[in-house]
Amino acid sequence: MTFPLIPERRTFLWLAAALASTGVAAQPADKRPIRLVVPFGPGGVADLTARTVAQKMTEATGQPIVVDNKPGAGGIVAADTVAKAAPDGRTLLLMSNGNAVSAGLFKSLPFDPVKSFKPVSMLGTFDIALITGAKSRFKDIASLLAYAKANPGKLNIGTINIGSTQHLAAELFKRSLGLDVTIVPFNSTSAVVSALHGEQVDAGVEILAPVLAQISGNTLHALAVMGEKRSPALPNVPTVAESGAPQFNVASWNAFAAPAGTPPDIIARLNKETNAALNAPDVKARLLQLGVQASGGTPKAQADFFAREIKRWSDVIQQAGIQKQ
Repeated sequence: MTFPLIPERRTFLWLAAALASTGVAAQPADKRPIRLVVPFGPGGVADLTARTVAQKMTEATGQPIVVDNKPGAGGIVAADTVAKAAPDGRTLLLMSNGNAVSAGLFKSLPFDPVKSFKPVSMLGTFDIALITGAKSRFKDIASLLAYAKANPGKLNIGTINIGSTQHLAAELFKRSLGLDVTIVPFNSTSAVVSALHGEQVDAGVEILAPVLAQISGNTLHALAVMGEKRSPALPNVPTVAESGAPQFNVASWNAFAAPAGTPPDIIARLNKETNAALNAPDVKARLLQLGVQASGGTPKAQADFFAREIKRWSDVIQQAGIQKQ
């Protein structure tokens, strides 16, 4: 005895037949976790950026993304971990300026900064600022530049360690404006801030987010931001480009990348999911609170941008006479 197919059963068999005819197996979506390797410790801007985007992607897809913090060694340990991972879409790297800098800063690396990875998407950019202490005589960038040009060799600018984004941004600032100033490296942001408060340095170059609260509280002053546009957090503070170096544009950034050899369809899916997360209003708002301006894009756009960043920072390293490590 036979029974008529109910509509749901008929639809299922029709779909199964259609899939079989195309050679596609009717299998459930793969929800195994993705490992996101972050080259910084928990709680920093980059880590929180990665977690914010990863959480939204997990909510949208149901596929967990687990953050694995591997700080230290200039991001080399994290990058090497991903470079050696299987190219199956289950391992991602949070890339940053540090990956571009490392190409020109180190004599050798256990991976190729370009060939070992497949870009997925930019995540966002965050501002770098030129700052002074509350007691500084310099209340705007015009007065600082006037003093530096009238007193060659007397102005000094503090940054974190040699080869950092902040240090190289200060070197580029110096060269772009034709200044004879001394760059003084410290081992941490807190050390730079202490030196500014103690008037041991005249100015500092630092990522905006960690010092924004002190700027808002008037214990530090922001003279300029280094990106292409004014910071939404400091709309009255000019850019360096507005202040005498028209082409100057330096911002810190983060992006997702996968191991080389990851199939194009997987890269395309990850790119789509990343951009969808970045376009979510709550993600944009949360990143803006961190000082990050959400900015997605295509894998090719990220690859082209990364190549330009490597060229720029390699040139700065060479021109500044920084010895390769």
